[in-house]
Amino acid sequence: MFASAMTVESGMRAAEVPRHVLIVDDSRAQRHMLSMQLRRWGYQVSECESALGALNLCRQSEIDIIISDWMMPGMSGLEFCREFRALGRERYGYFVLLTSKSEKTEIADGLEAGADDFLTKPVASNELRARLRAGERMLAMQAELLAKNKVIVATLVELQKLYDSLDRDLIEARKLQQTLIRDRERDYGWARVSLLLRNSGRVGGDLVGSFRVDDDRVVVYSIDVSGHGVASAMMTARLAGFLTGSTPEQNLAFQTGAEGDHVLLPPAAVVERFNRLMLEEIQAEQYFTMVFAVIDRRSGQLDLVQAGHPHPMLIRKNGRVQKLGEGGLPVGLISGARFEPISVQIAPGDRLVLCSDGFTECPLPGGMDFGEDGLIESLHASAGLSGADLLEAMVWDLTRAAETDAFPDDVSGIVLDLLPEVAGQHSPVPGISQPGQRVVDG
Repeated sequence: MFASAMTVESGMRAAEVPRHVLIVDDSRAQRHMLSMQLRRWGYQVSECESALGALNLCRQSEIDIIISDWMMPGMSGLEFCREFRALGRERYGYFVLLTSKSEKTEIADGLEAGADDFLTKPVASNELRARLRAGERMLAMQAELLAKNKVIVATLVELQKLYDSLDRDLIEARKLQQTLIRDRERDYGWARVSLLLRNSGRVGGDLVGSFRVDDDRVVVYSIDVSGHGVASAMMTARLAGFLTGSTPEQNLAFQTGAEGDHVLLPPAAVVERFNRLMLEEIQAEQYFTMVFAVIDRRSGQLDLVQAGHPHPMLIRKNGRVQKLGEGGLPVGLISGARFEPISVQIAPGDRLVLCSDGFTECPLPGGMDFGEDGLIESLHASAGLSGADLLEAMVWDLTRAAETDAFPDDVSGIVLDLLPEVAGQHSPVPGISQPGQRVVDG
């Protein structure tokens, strides 16, 4: 609408203010004859007897149309045309060369110099009028285009301001999201957890974390919210609030026991709680994949649920990599969905690795994905590294395979190392009780 208004305004100015025509000819009679006709047709007319004087006038005044003789003493009309085009004016000037030349090479020279049209002397009145009307049409189109360009430039400036403001907000949001995993390494005495979170954009939809249940149990989890950007990041922040270890009464993984204590639920019950939360309370057009795992050093048991997330990898002390889980349904898609628990025996020296599909589904130049095979190969190659270094090595292997570090999806991971036994750390914390679970041989 703004552009149309400017176009109408330009058209009104064109109707109210006559076009300014400059006649350049060393013949006074020729200038006088053309001036009489142009003024009769309503044009504003200026005259110059030399190209040099005309060039100076063009620097000082807005000239719409120039009618210039070709052959003049000093600077020729052809040279004048080149110099006029070199002035770099914002508004276009329509340039007509008066000539007695009819050779094609001469006309080509004129066009090359920037001339728009040609008139043969002596000038016929009807032909002059036609050339002027053609020039006015071109000037009108150029004025309309210039007005639209100004609107586009102004719009782009406003969009850039909005983008800069949004970008600043996203940078701050990224900083806030990174605080969700402020400690990239957490030492629980008998277990050490290392975390990796790398967003593909300013903010992302991945979340990894851990919390201590008691002296013998630690929970680790990995979450990947569908989609990208702000909506996914807001969902991860909300989910992180339901998995805080500092306040069990707000943690969805706990329920209040008969004696008022906080009881850790089995992983399947925890994921079912999140499924109901997504469908009945949050009701967002989103879902997420998840692995929720409980490591118990007293029983030597790992209990977990895989809900649509890439398979957890258990690296045994002897270096064997064991893939856990059968896939499962994502969280927040189907009401009443059931999530199958998995239990395996673990021992000091074993290592649990969780990662998002930013690893496994990362496209490679050959058309394949990095896949679980690429992940297992990376784990084998870097098995001797610490948890934090292992995660960095996984990212390095992914970068090398993908031939870029600009991944299309968020990349996140968590490594839990079971450390050698430390004496005197087997007493549970009062107020936290442990549910019984069936153990499946791993």
